[in-house]
Amino acid sequence: MADLSHLSVIFDLDGTLIDSAPDIHATANRVMAELGFAALPRASVQAYVGNGMPHLVASLLTHHGADANGPLYLPTLARFQTEYLTAHTLTTLYPGAKIALETLHTQGALLGMCTNKPIAPTMAVLNHLGLTSLFHTIFGGDSLAVRKPDPEHLHATARAMNRAQVIFVGDSEVDAGTAKAAQTPFMLFTEGYRKTPVAQIPHQMAFSDWTGFPALLHDFAQTLIRQRN
Repeated sequence: MADLSHLSVIFDLDGTLIDSAPDIHATANRVMAELGFAALPRASVQAYVGNGMPHLVASLLTHHGADANGPLYLPTLARFQTEYLTAHTLTTLYPGAKIALETLHTQGALLGMCTNKPIAPTMAVLNHLGLTSLFHTIFGGDSLAVRKPDPEHLHATARAMNRAQVIFVGDSEVDAGTAKAAQTPFMLFTEGYRKTPVAQIPHQMAFSDWTGFPALLHDFAQTLIRQRN
């Protein structure tokens, strides 16, 4: 069995480990309907995912022609925060993701999470999917004064894990930009919520299937060690 006891692996959540877009889409349309706005297709809502809930709410209001800095913003954000706590009934794990996490945990890797999703709904969905116990450290989008793509979000997660080697795994341009700014090796899951062709997103390794991820990660970590020595 591979020994990954030297390694911290930090994951994004939405679009990386879980497909939460159906719940985010349903929540967005439900909250916007309360304001009298028409439903949007999933693609329109998903395009605003990745930069945190405040950005999502502001983008939705703007899309509907409302002032993102006006009187609707704060109450709408509060409604989203409430709805998000139970918005996981349509959310699913990507195939093979949980087994991959369990394998890495067994092999001694410390697992962390650095997500722009607020910490309360992050914990709610992790508990719902039975993943919480696998993670040593979990930082949400409101855990600090900054969030991705600010590199301090990723740095703080890594410091809490305190291991010599860190690898970040995500699915989006925001994740790639965070890793680049933090000077952290980045593995790109290509089947998530990215909007840009894979070749145009900075990354050191790309993968599309969680089934072989533990072996791929091990090889990638070994390559990084050889490059450093």
